Amino acid sequence: MKAKYREKLLVHKVQENKDNEAFGELYDLYIEKIYRFVFIKLSNKEEAEDITSDVFLKTWNYLIADKKQLEIKSFSGLIYRIARNTLVDFFRHKSVRREYGIETLEDIGEDSELIEKIDVKHEVDNIMHVLKKMKREYQEIILLRYIEELSIAEIAEILEKRKTNVRVTLHRALKILKELLSKEASRL
Repeated sequence: MKAKYREKLLVHKVQENKDNEAFGELYDLYIEKIYRFVFIKLSNKEEAEDITSDVFLKTWNYLIADKKQLEIKSFSGLIYRIARNTLVDFFRHKSVRREYGIETLEDIGEDSELIEKIDVKHEVDNIMHVLKKMKREYQEIILLRYIEELSIAEIAEILEKRKTNVRVTLHRALKILKELLSKEASRL
């Protein structure tokens, strides 16, 4: 069964029957993705877990609300938009201004792979360091496209922008990222 069709079927079951099992399947499909999306923005495990739980609760409430005439085009677009808005609320209410963080590599693995993994971690750290210097809008669009691997259409739905605007913003963001990475490399 095609993944998107299965997703639509699960969403329909939740909307029509308040089906906990169907929502559980959606939860299993998205928990890691949403947690990663939130954690990258917060760099705090406990806060990321709390906000991720809140996102799923808000998603459940949205789906079971009496909006039967409202068709959800993309569940991923819906849940990422809820996650994004929940983060905005979190920053607004807590007056917290944090920059993106990155998960530490805990299990380095075999010694033969150690150097390669350290190099990759260094490169990722460098990119994240440079990404922090960019406007929040550019950071977000790069993370959604390349970390979360969302399509332009999904990003447009999450950000509530036209696909053309998303493409232009992504192009500008990548251009600035490349320039900043070049400057960073020339300093080393």
